[in-house]
Amino acid sequence: MNQHMSDIEPVNTVPQTPQKEPAPALLFEMMRSFVTLASTLNLSHAVAQMTSTRQTVRRHIQQLEDTMGAPLFSIENRRYSLTKAGEEALPEARDILDRGKLWLGGKTRHIDGMLRLSYEEPNGWCFHQKQQPLSLIWDGGSPMLQAALEAWTQSRGELESEAFRAMRPYVLVYRDSPNGWICTEVGEKSFYTQWWGWSNARSSIGRPLKLFPGGPEFENMLNFPFREVEATYGVRLDEVVTQIPREEGGHPVPLAYKRLLMAGRYPDKSFALIAAVDRSTTVNIEGVDETFLQEMPLDAKVTFTG
Repeated sequence: MNQHMSDIEPVNTVPQTPQKEPAPALLFEMMRSFVTLASTLNLSHAVAQMTSTRQTVRRHIQQLEDTMGAPLFSIENRRYSLTKAGEEALPEARDILDRGKLWLGGKTRHIDGMLRLSYEEPNGWCFHQKQQPLSLIWDGGSPMLQAALEAWTQSRGELESEAFRAMRPYVLVYRDSPNGWICTEVGEKSFYTQWWGWSNARSSIGRPLKLFPGGPEFENMLNFPFREVEATYGVRLDEVVTQIPREEGGHPVPLAYKRLLMAGRYPDKSFALIAAVDRSTTVNIEGVDETFLQEMPLDAKVTFTG
């Protein structure tokens, strides 16, 4: 029989002075306990990962449950499982933790209502990503992005629709998986192919995003927009300025591009994330110098003939 966690593992029963709002550091730790336990479903493993104590993790979970008014876990034969409330709360908790870490380091901000992510390393490597208004597609001078948005509308997001056929060579397609976003298709005329070459591009099919050139940091920075489009089944435009090698193990090269993410569907109606990418001709990220564009290789562009 399922039991609420606090029913079989009581925590400190000494009356506590109620607080109207938990201190930010405490809330962060409470959410970290929840996310870690949800990932492991094993209290001992969660405690080890957090270098914490069993009592602390249990207390954090009970405080969250009391505040939220619903159990997050049930326990049967000492095995943890997420309740419906826990399953619904987990994705946002992970998002808040990830964005909180970036925010604390000054790497994420909202500017004019648009999310900006910035990451710089001492060796000079940087990654700047800023969400842009969709109107920039029409004002930004990219016929390929304009055609991609029109094709998405006409096809209603159906990847195999005849209305989207002409755009397939110019886009990348991703599928969500337990290991993150997996690339399932690379267009032979896409910006990705122009940057890395066709042989390298083809070898990327089936690889998790975190294994692409750029590493785990690249995956983390891309995750927020991908998840938003998956949740809303909509479209999103971002501009990215960074340095990425043009071959495995190569020297990072300056790169600036606009990326249109579109919610799509495979023939079996499962979610497909479609990405259309084109070279930036202007930089619309505050604090990033447009001279960056002059350092980009001249052949890093999409030749659109649609």
